[in-house]
Amino acid sequence: MNRCHQFRFFVTATFLAGFVTTAAAQKSSPDNAVASHLQALQAVGKKGEGHRAATAAWKHLSQTDATQITEVLAGMDGANELATNWIRAAVDAIAERQLRSGGKLPTDSLEEFLIDTKHAPRARRAAYEWLRRVDASAEGRLIPELMNDPSAELRRDAVEMTTNNAAELLQTEKKEDAILAYRSAFRAARDIDQIQDIADTLKDLEQTVNLPRHFGFLLNWHLIAPFDNSGMSGFDSVYPPEEKVDLQAEYQGKGEVTTWAPHTTDDEFGTVDLNATLGKIKGAIAYAYTEFSSAESRNVDLRLGCINGNKIWLNGELVMSNHVYHASTAIDQYKVKVKLKKGSNAILVKIAQNEQEEGWAQRWQFQLRVCDQYGTAVLSTDREKNKTALLD
Repeated sequence: MNRCHQFRFFVTATFLAGFVTTAAAQKSSPDNAVASHLQALQAVGKKGEGHRAATAAWKHLSQTDATQITEVLAGMDGANELATNWIRAAVDAIAERQLRSGGKLPTDSLEEFLIDTKHAPRARRAAYEWLRRVDASAEGRLIPELMNDPSAELRRDAVEMTTNNAAELLQTEKKEDAILAYRSAFRAARDIDQIQDIADTLKDLEQTVNLPRHFGFLLNWHLIAPFDNSGMSGFDSVYPPEEKVDLQAEYQGKGEVTTWAPHTTDDEFGTVDLNATLGKIKGAIAYAYTEFSSAESRNVDLRLGCINGNKIWLNGELVMSNHVYHASTAIDQYKVKVKLKKGSNAILVKIAQNEQEEGWAQRWQFQLRVCDQYGTAVLSTDREKNKTALLD
């Protein structure tokens, strides 16, 4: 064999050896392939970035063996919404193919995955849905244990099951047991429609319900108005309360001298009606100030409902700004994640009313609550010391 033939033989043998080694490694370590395909899906972007690679990866991932379905589900952990949709579709394809072929899903692994709250809520929900499809006992066994689950969807199912049980108890004239069940459901509920429905039922049963505490609405404020917002020019104007909150000060406002006044709302959804409190004024700015005492430094959500233009400062830092008038209003309309410091935290809200005269443009109001990422109320420490309602 001449040197040229020897070289070609060496290269060919080396290439074949490498190919066999790689193929064997992939066969013996399927996790590597799954991880690679998941990585391609996790990289997909809102503007189409990585779409071609994701399409190819999805085709391979959807052929993954059903024994690895929880590995695929785990790909949703930390994934963006688009990637989560891709991965959920792959999971569904894997499960459907397995069942069509007469195979079984790894129910033990799916249940273990569901119970592990470190996984993404949507991934855990998918695991539960496939469990429920193949295991008739899954709902009755698992859902009652999820009343305080971080997954909003799973918690909702648990609350619904508990309220249904409470309704059945009421129909069989077990009123006290029904009340206890409704109370349990109320404490666990985080979805607004469920909270309202359960609260209404409890009221019909002559039970005290403290909605402001349950939501974490802030009720006690100091208010000051009016400052000028003619031509909507006041939204970005810096009036004295933005520079320094001095509750003893008086300022030249819009056509009059204005001072701070204490106000406590008795609305069960924490709404502060500025028209009723300050007077119906058009083209005006109002400020609301309160202090929130936290037992520790912690992350929370500030969630605002406001039909007017609004800004929020926390400890002097602007954390929210929405220059929108009379579009809509709802609980949790605007959300911002902030960090409370240990001790007293200053919250200042700016509420801007424009000059529209139509009947639907008359409201001048806001509601603000403090809660965690799941919607569970976070209460000021001074409020925690004054629990009065039966359902606190």
